[in-house]
Amino acid sequence: MADKPKALPSISITNAPNGGRRGKSDHPALPLTVAELARCAEECLAAGAAMLHLHVRGRDGRHLLDAEAYRQALGAIRAVTGDRLILQITTEALDLYRPGEQMAVTRAVRPEAASLALRELCPDAAAEAEFADFLLWLRREGVMPQIILYSPEEAKRLASMRERGMIPWRDVPVLYVLGRYSPGQLSQPRDLLPFLAPDLPRYSHWTTCAFGRHEAAAVSLGALLGGHVRVGFENNLELPDGTAARNNAELVGMTADILRRCGVGLLTAPALREEWAALS
Repeated sequence: MADKPKALPSISITNAPNGGRRGKSDHPALPLTVAELARCAEECLAAGAAMLHLHVRGRDGRHLLDAEAYRQALGAIRAVTGDRLILQITTEALDLYRPGEQMAVTRAVRPEAASLALRELCPDAAAEAEFADFLLWLRREGVMPQIILYSPEEAKRLASMRERGMIPWRDVPVLYVLGRYSPGQLSQPRDLLPFLAPDLPRYSHWTTCAFGRHEAAAVSLGALLGGHVRVGFENNLELPDGTAARNNAELVGMTADILRRCGVGLLTAPALREEWAALS
């Protein structure tokens, strides 16, 4: 009797609702205030998201790494979503902050999760010891990192650190960024392939994000190959046909529908936490 075909793996959807660069002039539904972020989080949770990737802004609208601003936003979102959504803060520098400040805000906030760009926090061998100490602190405090990788070369560097015992988990979540933050950037699904080349290291928990209207196609390819997905106004404002999305929830809901139709299950926040626990 033939073996029963294996089901496709279940994956999680993260929403990146705003980023640190765009404003209301780019899209009127871009959430910037605490109230707008809370409403966006509630809508994206209903649409199928398991995690929110959070940026906060200052009064002048500029990107901000500030513990109190994060606490206010996290508190407002928790008030409407409870623990049904994992809240991940960004440590992105945007040429405004240095690694010490990026790590300090994470220590002050103690979020459930934080995204860390390898090229910012550990750009070379001289920075490895301090970065490894920071990862140990995250492990002790129960903060799950997601390491942002912009190139296959960075994936190799992180794997080298893992092999040398500098990563205090059996494996660590990573984000493959397909493209760059630049005007007119339009990612393609094929941009994922270099990260998955046979000679590249493997990470058991990886996520894909992409820029522009092919976002859904790019992340769906990643999901079909076993990766998690991140969508939202940080990287893309459009539906696949080039028309403007109404809001972040529409991008999440559309991606969720595509994946379900392909037979991919969606993880809830509790299930994603269990998957993370298995990485230890």
